[in-house]
Amino acid sequence: MKTKIFLLIASIVIGVITISCQQEESCKKYNDKQTLIPSKKAFEASSAEYVNERLAIYAPFELTADISHLSEKEVEIVGILFKVARIMDGLFWQQTIGGKADFIPAIADKNTKRFARINYGPWDRLNNNKPFIAGVGEKPRGANFYPADMTKEEFETFDDPNKTSLYTLIRRDENGSLKTVWYHEAYSCELQEASGLLKEAAALAEDPGLKKYLELRAEALVSDNYQPSDFAWMEMQNTNIDFVVGAIENYEDALFGYKAAYESFILLKDVEWSKKLEKFSSMLPDLQKGLPVDDEYKKDVPGSKADMNAYDVIYYAGDCNAGSKTIAINLPNDEEVHVKYGSRKLQLKNAMKAKFDKILLPISELLIDPDQRKYITFTAFFENTMFHEVGHAMGIKNTLNGKGTAREALKEQYSAIEEGKADIMGLYLVTKLYEMGELTEGEVMDNYVTFFAGIFRSSRFGAASSHGKANMMRFNYFKEHEVFTTNEDGTYTVNFEKMQIAMVSLMQKILLIQGNGDYEAAKAWVEEAAMIPPDLQADLSRLNSSNIPVDITFKQGPTSIGLK
Repeated sequence: MKTKIFLLIASIVIGVITISCQQEESCKKYNDKQTLIPSKKAFEASSAEYVNERLAIYAPFELTADISHLSEKEVEIVGILFKVARIMDGLFWQQTIGGKADFIPAIADKNTKRFARINYGPWDRLNNNKPFIAGVGEKPRGANFYPADMTKEEFETFDDPNKTSLYTLIRRDENGSLKTVWYHEAYSCELQEASGLLKEAAALAEDPGLKKYLELRAEALVSDNYQPSDFAWMEMQNTNIDFVVGAIENYEDALFGYKAAYESFILLKDVEWSKKLEKFSSMLPDLQKGLPVDDEYKKDVPGSKADMNAYDVIYYAGDCNAGSKTIAINLPNDEEVHVKYGSRKLQLKNAMKAKFDKILLPISELLIDPDQRKYITFTAFFENTMFHEVGHAMGIKNTLNGKGTAREALKEQYSAIEEGKADIMGLYLVTKLYEMGELTEGEVMDNYVTFFAGIFRSSRFGAASSHGKANMMRFNYFKEHEVFTTNEDGTYTVNFEKMQIAMVSLMQKILLIQGNGDYEAAKAWVEEAAMIPPDLQADLSRLNSSNIPVDITFKQGPTSIGLK
């Protein structure tokens, strides 16, 4: 009998060891050693004075929220989501520099270390990616998605159907030739861990929509097949908790705009504010039909099942936390999901309010005509931001001449053009909704002056940011069309009528470029206009000398919402 028990125990132990070895083997099948950081024992700032000055451009803000309305299981789920989000944060570090384990601990100076964490690397994201660590050169435009020595021509001649996938790295094989590596292979250990945690959270979920989404997203992380979970996320519209997780946006890939970066948001719904937004989703198809362009440029009717909700965000991780902070979300990016369902527009109300109070109001007090400062309101800022996200779903997604999607055709120029479209489309939609009597709080002039003041806020993100480029291009376009006048005291006065006309013509210009997939026109426009003219630079310098923050940085985590 003892022999049988011994054999049983031995077989169990051997089985456990075998499974453990198999799991270890499965998550180490690809060891990505590529890094953009030089091998050094210590790193220091090129200029301590520069780092200290640049740290001061970020206003601190704690992400807190009342969680008393959450059930015990929901609180437990939130605790798990923090763990998943931290994994996404580590993966983004790998995508941008190759991992932080050999970088952050090697920085002795406290302020330099903090600034490196804010920027997820040694390049100042809000100053055109200027290196601030001694011995580190320019940031490769393709971040760590591609070999740093790869040329565009080499990539173009690389014959692999997966090379333009959102979810592949480009690496060199043992012969020095290019090859593709799927994310779920390159990051298998981390993604398996995150997937397992999501399954734990799904088992606790009481809402069937949340349960289904978490289960499918767990599968997406380890397969790079996100579409089923995107559809499930579109259907998940009644939960207290929302969770954005995965490889999502392609801003970090400034070389081609192909590769998606890992990020995560943990969100708690603001039920009261969300109720105010419910009616707008059903209006999107009719608003699309009314766009002032030829029918062929508005043929991609947005789905009407999209929702708009307001949230308190309690955690940012990865791409969305690097440099400038996102204050609204329009997802998924999948064009097929847009056609069938539309997209969800999530307004991050607490972070948005922080940027309004700490940044936009002080900017308006310095640069906007005193007689027009009454038009700067948080409601207008919220509406402009919300309909910016709606604007992403409007217009045209697929080119008219067989060049694929607008994203594919415009390549690395797409993000700046698309952000510009969303900005101006949002203002157009707000204008129409005021005319329809659907927006009644305040007046449309609030949105126009607040929108104009926002150009100065976002231009400060610099030319390394797609949002920064879009705002520089718009400032130059508005200047050309006499949308504003500059007063003797250095403030600006908005001309409402001229701004309306310029709004429509700018939107038409962008939709034609996207619909035609006109890469050359997009490239020429970005190169010519995504720059700061001397008068705008003088104003931005005034903002800096007045110690007005450029952006915010977060104190965040479980303890900020009362969890251990």
